[in-house]
Amino acid sequence: MNTIVTTSQTSTFEEIDRVFEAQKANTQQIKNTTARARIAKLKALKQAIQASQTELQQAIYNDFRKSPEETDLSEVFIVFKAIDDACGHLKKWMRPKKVATPRALLGTSSRVVKEPKGVALIIAPWNYPFQLTIDPLVSAIAAGNTAILKPSEMTPHTSAYLKKLITQVFKEEEVALFEGDAEVAQHLLKKRFDHIFFTGSPMLGKIIMRAAAEHLIPVTLELGGKSPTVVDSTANIEDAADKITYGKFLNCGQTCIAPDYLLVHESVKDDLVNGIKKRIHRFYGENVQASSDLTRIVNERHFNRLSSLLADATEKGAKVTEGGQTDASENYIAPTLLDNIDENMEVMQEEIFGPLLPIVTFKTLQEATDLINGKEKPLAMYIFSKSKANQQFLIQHTTAGGTTINDTLLHITNPYLPFGGVNNSGFGKTHGYYGFEAFSNERAVLKQRVGFTGIKLIYPPYNDKVRKYIKMFFKWA
Repeated sequence: MNTIVTTSQTSTFEEIDRVFEAQKANTQQIKNTTARARIAKLKALKQAIQASQTELQQAIYNDFRKSPEETDLSEVFIVFKAIDDACGHLKKWMRPKKVATPRALLGTSSRVVKEPKGVALIIAPWNYPFQLTIDPLVSAIAAGNTAILKPSEMTPHTSAYLKKLITQVFKEEEVALFEGDAEVAQHLLKKRFDHIFFTGSPMLGKIIMRAAAEHLIPVTLELGGKSPTVVDSTANIEDAADKITYGKFLNCGQTCIAPDYLLVHESVKDDLVNGIKKRIHRFYGENVQASSDLTRIVNERHFNRLSSLLADATEKGAKVTEGGQTDASENYIAPTLLDNIDENMEVMQEEIFGPLLPIVTFKTLQEATDLINGKEKPLAMYIFSKSKANQQFLIQHTTAGGTTINDTLLHITNPYLPFGGVNNSGFGKTHGYYGFEAFSNERAVLKQRVGFTGIKLIYPPYNDKVRKYIKMFFKWA
């Protein structure tokens, strides 16, 4: 079956080709910009966002029905923190790093120089359409790259806002943004970019990797997976209920690091479940659907996907202990707790990415880690426990991209921590210095003195004298 390319798409493809070549030609000039020049760009970006923050809030509301307060906390705050962190540390990040010299290389000096990779492609998802477009852009600019952005077509109002913002702040030969569907993304992926930064599902991550392999392009993949939340018998249940409810139902569960399923010790399960039920109504009122603070599912396709997961679970014996209501007319799915969970249910097989929380009990920590390790390595893991021994056991016997103890989500907000996945949940780290590093090439530079050097003693011909020096060289290396 041949893909039909419209006149509009052809025009967009031509624009992509033109802008890509313009950015490619501009890489050397951008590469040589000072820290001061890059900081000025980042500050201009922040000022433009501040000036249009109400417009951004409205755009995200139009896409999700998300409250302005939640937009500020989950989208804008993290971007502003990233900009401030980069501006405060960029001179240090850019400074060449001197490294030690082994005895065999006496007379030389060595350093590591951070240089930009070149033209970066940033493909952003729909769940946090502003944050996950601009946050990696901050790192790309800090590292001295040009960049082309591709936001998700599933959040058209936010994409339109981003287009206006980028056009206002940057020249197209520095930063440009292209709206459009998968055809636009596919055309972009044919280009020989110098780095690709992708946030999305593991399934799409494989497509990105295949495209990048064609040109041997390095990639950063921020993917997802089933992030477990473990609550042991020592946990403060009231505190855990607060934090799990907030972390799970923020953005209506459409968060890559949201608690995906709950593993709770059987002795505290009933208290925890009752606590989460109370928090749902404390946060969103008795009539949850009427709350202005609960975001909606992004579109009909994802509403139907989540409704299917819920139906599959109940058909296979799951018990809905809270929520379960849906309304297709506004893509509404209530915060839902699912008990009597079986591993064969689809909610335990794939990332949920919505307001459904399966609850599984365990007797021993080994039982909990066995269940976690039976799945792909998750992007995040949460541990609620007052026992340091239990915390350490869970960390030592599992693997995850990041972990928060006695809270949810917070590790993503600390710019001094690397953020990213492992294997199926992604690879490559970002945020703060780690984001700067992701868009930089670490260039090794060694400087040798002119004239006689110790290395010349081991040049051929390999006579007895040279062999003696070679043996000494091995000892000094």
